[in-house]
Amino acid sequence: MTPTDTTTPRAPHRLRRLRRLRRTLLSALLAGGIALTAAPAATAGSTGADRAQATIVTSTGRGGNSVAFTFDDGPGANTPQMLDVLKKNGVKAVFCLWGDHVRQNPDMVRRIVNEGHTLCNHSMQHQDMGGWSADQVRQNLEQTNNAIRQAVPGAQIPYYRAPYGSWGQSADVAASMGMTPLGWRADIADWQPPGADTLTQRLRQAITPGAVVLMHDGGGDRSQTVTAVDRVIPEFKGQGWSFDLPARQ
Repeated sequence: MTPTDTTTPRAPHRLRRLRRLRRTLLSALLAGGIALTAAPAATAGSTGADRAQATIVTSTGRGGNSVAFTFDDGPGANTPQMLDVLKKNGVKAVFCLWGDHVRQNPDMVRRIVNEGHTLCNHSMQHQDMGGWSADQVRQNLEQTNNAIRQAVPGAQIPYYRAPYGSWGQSADVAASMGMTPLGWRADIADWQPPGADTLTQRLRQAITPGAVVLMHDGGGDRSQTVTAVDRVIPEFKGQGWSFDLPARQ
């Protein structure tokens, strides 16, 4: 939740802790190379030409020393600083947007697009949709896409990321809407800021060949994440790493 987001409903503290634990465990499984998939299913109004596959992507589309940076829960108070850092270093990233935050910060969504970054649907209010029906999920994802396109008419939204990594039926629904379900191989757990030095070290360790790395530019004070990203990008660029987008399926 950003400092300006005072009306967004959130889960009780205990439930949030359980969800965060689940997400941390999921990250560990992905880091171990376990593939998470959801079988594609026919959806009314979808065709093979306009739907993505319902496989949850956790790697870049290239081999070798490539990595994809993704940022969740924005736009937020620190999104401008993150964009400044990415621009300075010539890196493009994926921004996974809350619909409510988009409505509060439409100018920032326009800046994200104008500076060449890629958009990802991250639901309207970051609710756990793991137990929702397909129709409920679709309604939420359509509402989020509509909010994004009100800010940026005609915007391309090639990815969807499930809040808390709780997929349920959302991977298949997103695929039927043409969005690739976007997971991650590494989560640096910056949603509980431990200090910029710790996040810098975690980010260094998270960058492995082909990894999709989950970070945050919204949902709270993300200044420590901005600092870590600013430190690490030049290091890895100097070692010949490329910063790419996640694979599309």
